[in-house]
Amino acid sequence: MPATVLDVTYDDVVEAMVRIADGLVRTPCHESAALSELCGATIFSKAEYLQRTGSFKERGARNALLQLDAAARARGVVAASAGNHALALAYHGRDLGIPVTVVMPKGAPLVKQVRCAHYGARVLLSGDTIADAKVKADELAKADGFAYVHGFNDAAIIAGAGTVALEILDQVPRVDAIVVPVGGAGLIAGVALAVKEAHPHVQVIGVEPARCASLMKAMEAGKPVHAFDGPTLADGLAVPQVGDRAYAIARERVDRVVSVSEEDISLAILRLVELEKGVVEGAGAAPLAGFLAGKLPFLQGKRVALLLCGGNIDPMVLSRVIEHGVAVDGRLAQFSAVISDRPGGLAELASTIAATGASIQQIEHERAFGEADVSRVTVRCRVEVRDSGHLAALKAALVSKGIRVD
Repeated sequence: MPATVLDVTYDDVVEAMVRIADGLVRTPCHESAALSELCGATIFSKAEYLQRTGSFKERGARNALLQLDAAARARGVVAASAGNHALALAYHGRDLGIPVTVVMPKGAPLVKQVRCAHYGARVLLSGDTIADAKVKADELAKADGFAYVHGFNDAAIIAGAGTVALEILDQVPRVDAIVVPVGGAGLIAGVALAVKEAHPHVQVIGVEPARCASLMKAMEAGKPVHAFDGPTLADGLAVPQVGDRAYAIARERVDRVVSVSEEDISLAILRLVELEKGVVEGAGAAPLAGFLAGKLPFLQGKRVALLLCGGNIDPMVLSRVIEHGVAVDGRLAQFSAVISDRPGGLAELASTIAATGASIQQIEHERAFGEADVSRVTVRCRVEVRDSGHLAALKAALVSKGIRVD
């Protein structure tokens, strides 16, 4: 293995902490009573989504930009990114007077595209994945002499990311574990490097989407391999293959990696909105999703920091995620009921639903494709309930009134 792959040290992380201190937000890491009760552990939320551009990526971006020589600063930098790395470079590039070009996959969230342009970056769209975007970014680096800043595999990026662990260790006395979202593995590599050097007993746990379990697959194969099974709500973690430098650091220091489903991620976003009053994107919600999915039972009763790494979720996606999360949680249900088409039939249905304490969200008649019996009509209902038990009670009440429910 080339010597350069292992050229990030604990001292690099400490130096990065000093270097970027005046340009970054020291985000809070508070104890959450609600999440602690939910997870069965003492949970601390490291709110990296409160950085100026909404993610931890600022740490590595500023660290990398500050280490460029004068000539490289004048020419500018280029990067391929689904959004957060691009945002971080755009913001800190503007702050430091360094031109920034970002290449995003065509499906990158619109909110991230717009904000990058707002910060003064040149935004180009190319390909369907980060790998596709990187091909274009590499071409620009070669043609225009830009410095390429890799989003998760550069030494400066990994060292910068590791600074968040130093903050957590300072903010959470006697922490037992830090749960980290995993995409390209740069964040977890930096965290593990910082943690294991200073406090080797503290566990470092990775959580990644099942649709892109790139670090888990790399651990199984003994080297970085391609692992992409489709789009994920955690778009910031949709990196098909972990970086070789990041993997080399993480493989000996990360204690465990687990994967979570799209439903787990969706529900975690909802829980953070409801319980933490925080808007966190899919990637940022992955650590909590690990608990909700039952993948972290060994952390029961422990003092655990969840690294909520980003909050840049498209508002339109957030609205759909919340609605889907409520449905997954058993609090939003849809069913068809066959009622009398005579006066009073719909009123009886509505009053029965109301009597159980459920709330009607939407209701519509279906005559053309409903019952052959013209004296009866099919009605599709969407209702809000407390939980699955409440829904069962509602169904029983309807049946008791002679209303057929499908």
